[in-house]
Amino acid sequence: MSSRTFGRITAAVIIAAATLVGGIYGRRAFSQEAGGPEGGPERIESAYREAVSVISENYVDSVDYEKANEAAIQGMLWTLDPHSSFFSPAEYSRLLQDQESRFTGIGVSILRHRDGVYVQTPIEGTPAAKAGLRFGDRIVEVDGKDARDWTTAAVSKAVRGPEGEPVTIKIERAGSQAPLFFTIKRGSVPQPSIRNAFMIRPGVGYVGLTGGFTHTTSDELAAALEELSGQGMQQLILDLRNNPGGLLDQAIKVASHFVPKNRAVVSVRSRDEGSNREYKNVFYDPIEQPLVVLVNGNSASASEIVAGAIQDHGRGLVVGETTFGKGLVQRIFNLPYGAGLTLTTAKYYTPYGRLIQRSYAGGSIYDYYTHQNPNAEPTPQTVSPTTPAKPSGPAAPNAGTVSPTPEPTPAPKPSGPPIKTAGGRVFYGGGGITPDREVKPLEVGSPVRARIYEEAFQFARQLVGGQIPGLESYRVTAEPQFNKTARPTDFPVNDKVLQAFRDFAKRDPESGLTQAQIDRDLEYVRLRVRENLVNASYGGDASTRYLLDGDPQVVRALELFPEAKALAENVGRRPDSE
Repeated sequence: MSSRTFGRITAAVIIAAATLVGGIYGRRAFSQEAGGPEGGPERIESAYREAVSVISENYVDSVDYEKANEAAIQGMLWTLDPHSSFFSPAEYSRLLQDQESRFTGIGVSILRHRDGVYVQTPIEGTPAAKAGLRFGDRIVEVDGKDARDWTTAAVSKAVRGPEGEPVTIKIERAGSQAPLFFTIKRGSVPQPSIRNAFMIRPGVGYVGLTGGFTHTTSDELAAALEELSGQGMQQLILDLRNNPGGLLDQAIKVASHFVPKNRAVVSVRSRDEGSNREYKNVFYDPIEQPLVVLVNGNSASASEIVAGAIQDHGRGLVVGETTFGKGLVQRIFNLPYGAGLTLTTAKYYTPYGRLIQRSYAGGSIYDYYTHQNPNAEPTPQTVSPTTPAKPSGPAAPNAGTVSPTPEPTPAPKPSGPPIKTAGGRVFYGGGGITPDREVKPLEVGSPVRARIYEEAFQFARQLVGGQIPGLESYRVTAEPQFNKTARPTDFPVNDKVLQAFRDFAKRDPESGLTQAQIDRDLEYVRLRVRENLVNASYGGDASTRYLLDGDPQVVRALELFPEAKALAENVGRRPDSE
């Protein structure tokens, strides 16, 4: 294809995008109000065509027109807001697939460590689990290509593919003298929204809705609630931490499991007032058990709709940290040649009128997206970028090892007008959802703890491989027993194991840890080593349950159930709650 022909094609694509922006958000970018007749779509179209012509005829080197075109469209969208985005054909296909509850791959959680991408855990019942991949396997080749320097995203992309097609993976396993080769047929891999649902204490259910909002989310929640009720659930923790959001209709249905029937869940307001709409619970008779919702700085979009609806109606307490503040509605538009874009067409408001969206004026895209929880630890990636390796919330200490009552984080300054909600409580809009009780997570972001996190993985990998002298009983010789939960006596990290860790770190030139640093933080070492041992033996679900046992935010949630119950009862009695 000639450069001139390709230039005409790319011009057609950008014209399509410009027309969409002009028709929906043009007052800000391309309308007459923004720049007079000179700034209208026709002028932009003409200027773009001329620019492509000048580049194709005069640029010193060959031009990657597709790359240039994608950058032009994305740059245009970023002048509007941080969430309007262009997607190449491959990215667009992935976007559509990520709205489903399954994808096609091998089913393994992976994470980039200091010297390569490693298996964190295979997912139960998937091709990877059936083939025998294990915790700590280092991926060195994929289909004959050297993968030692690849990112998790690169490995993820390489192992995904059409169902039934094989992929050959070369791995290095601690305790194995030679590399191992696995040829695995790709298959359908579950990508559930609910990564964990179990009785965390007698009478207390826990639902880890941390995997986004896909087409099956509400059905998954209904099934989890029914199962937990059958096990005697009288109180519920709904964990929305690190949930990036997803489909609006699923957020409405999820919230409808908790807010009163025929009450508002969320309203959507656009430039065209005739398109404004309020969505109510017309789906379910809500459960009545006392409710606590966990959120953090990575809870966004649909997660904030759910948390905001529960908080506005006084249905439960919101605990944790202020959410991300993503309250923009994106519609998906098809573009020529398989590309697409998401464009902001409206904004979300809570039932009583709080704007969820945080301000994105006066800063860069980087500043906007890094305004998150500074303590967020590395999040393992699976072969789907939207599926975390640990099937539930962020890592946290085990009960009895770290103080479960940290100081609350400072209350944020109000960023919007005060809004009076059910029961007369006042909240402020324009900055995400502020919890009723601010509670810090376990601190994991310091340089020393980051080094401990990495060294604990490397040590545990050798330990389960039978490579630590005197601790051969910790060797794991089979795939995880996914149906097991770690007992307090399983995998003890005793003084002998801790001394072995000290010796391992001392011999490791890349550890960066001193003996004094280790000794000052032995309980964190114990936590991370045992987390890996549970993961290797029983899988990711079991390690998540272990971590949740002493999670500071979970522990605080358990203490707040009487207050959550009193709030719901008080709001239900007040006339202004109607």
